[in-house]
Amino acid sequence: MSRFFRKTEPCELVKKLTVKTVLERDLINEGDRVLIAVSGGKDSSVLSWALSQIKPALKINYELKALHISTDFCACCKKTALRERLEEWGVPFTDLFVPVTGRLKEGRKMNCYWCSTQRRTELLKYAVENKFNKIAIGHHLDDIIETFFMNLLSKGELIAMPVLLKYRKYPVSLIRPLALLEEKQIIACASRQNILKNACTCPYGQNSKRRDIRSKIADFTGNDGDIKRRILKALGEGEIDYLCE
Repeated sequence: MSRFFRKTEPCELVKKLTVKTVLERDLINEGDRVLIAVSGGKDSSVLSWALSQIKPALKINYELKALHISTDFCACCKKTALRERLEEWGVPFTDLFVPVTGRLKEGRKMNCYWCSTQRRTELLKYAVENKFNKIAIGHHLDDIIETFFMNLLSKGELIAMPVLLKYRKYPVSLIRPLALLEEKQIIACASRQNILKNACTCPYGQNSKRRDIRSKIADFTGNDGDIKRRILKALGEGEIDYLCE
């Protein structure tokens, strides 16, 4: 499989592995309305491009829309460039402002978990109110494995990011169509699509724990994509109530 990956053009590889993930995990069905969470970064941008391009291969009719959540601590996203990219791919775009730091209780400091919680809440609210039944997130293979080992080593908990998460309280499912793709493969495609020059990065960046765990994973996997995908396969075969967010 790795030899095939090396010979495949980067963006074709993204499309092939996205199609494989969608079909094997039953992520998108006929008539679905899919809301893509776009940050303006490389991952969600490549996700938007891929989902707009693979419709002929999937032979499924589904609707796409992109939602960007602006915050009161980050104005780095180049929204004009983001909107233009999405329109070029035929994906409608909406921007929603959320006062993430403004919602902090007195004495609390801004952190990634708080921001993620606030953004996810607003994504769910928007999806339900506008009758979207799927929310697509740009997490990739490395994100999923790193999160699992961070939870295992830091919290002593077996908690993973499901490729498909069906909420009990909401008529919405969360999907991760890039789950089989390594970050380096997404970067290669983003470079070909001229996405990188306009992509933004959160000012908080990656925390030191995630960098440390990424280094440890690289040590014991040798950064072999096949090994990483086998880890993902093992996580996907666990009990859904046991290995979930």
